[in-house]
Amino acid sequence: MRVGSALRHAATVPGFTIHPTGAFDLAAAAGFGFGPTTGADRPAEPRMALAFCTDDLAGHAGVELIQDPAGEIRAEVQGGADLAMVERQVARVLSLDHDGAAWAAVGERDPVIGRLQAELPGLRPVLFHSPYEGAAWAIISARRPAGQAATTRFALAQALGATFQLHGHTLGAFPAPERLLEVEPMPGLPEVKAQRLRELARAAIDGRLDQPALIALDPEEALARMRELPGIGPFYASLIVVRALGHADVLAPDEPITKAATERYYGTDDVRAVGDERWRPFRTWASVLVHAAGRRAGLRAPPRR
Repeated sequence: MRVGSALRHAATVPGFTIHPTGAFDLAAAAGFGFGPTTGADRPAEPRMALAFCTDDLAGHAGVELIQDPAGEIRAEVQGGADLAMVERQVARVLSLDHDGAAWAAVGERDPVIGRLQAELPGLRPVLFHSPYEGAAWAIISARRPAGQAATTRFALAQALGATFQLHGHTLGAFPAPERLLEVEPMPGLPEVKAQRLRELARAAIDGRLDQPALIALDPEEALARMRELPGIGPFYASLIVVRALGHADVLAPDEPITKAATERYYGTDDVRAVGDERWRPFRTWASVLVHAAGRRAGLRAPPRR
């Protein structure tokens, strides 16, 4: 990936341009449907909008993205946050901080991955905006349908975070930890979840959700630390480590759809055995691709209890 600052349309509009290495499809990313965006439709044009609490956990950014015919990703940024920090965060969220050409080589070695890469061209993992937001989503969405949880998240953004007009839609950016300390029960957020969010805010302020520090750890150590957070069980601890830190080569071997899809395509649901043998050094990306293909084929996970 090459990232360079740029301006679009007018000198007063801050922005940047990302030059992906290897195949990347922004429309596929926009329709990926993950966490708060579950159920999103693939857009007719290669456009995407993001609104998030920045990695320093102090500000917010709204980002409009569009992919041009040459494949470059051009961004316009709202919110006044440090532009270089927003660049790095967007690149991580879209998995554009890794070499897509090396990912293509996995498909050359593994015919199943090669076929799925051809069926879902340019698909890469789309991550939570940060481990802080991933943990907050785990608390909000526990034992609730994703659509209802997304409504609660947007209400929190309106009350304590920020909202942005992006591509003609209003998107909410999750509150920074200092404001999340003020959260109170509301429709869709009972007292037990509000209390857990306040505890999470304190953990974030104490530096326990710092993305650079967490990704520098061994994944098993990061997993243990996530399980120390309020309301974070094994499933979501694994989800944060695999889908919020930015790893390309860490598995979530017990994720139900991934297990079912691995059985469909490889004849076994032992994700670890298949991934360790065939998918390195992109075990995360390969498992996400298999998962996405399984969902496309109609596989669904049982409700979590």
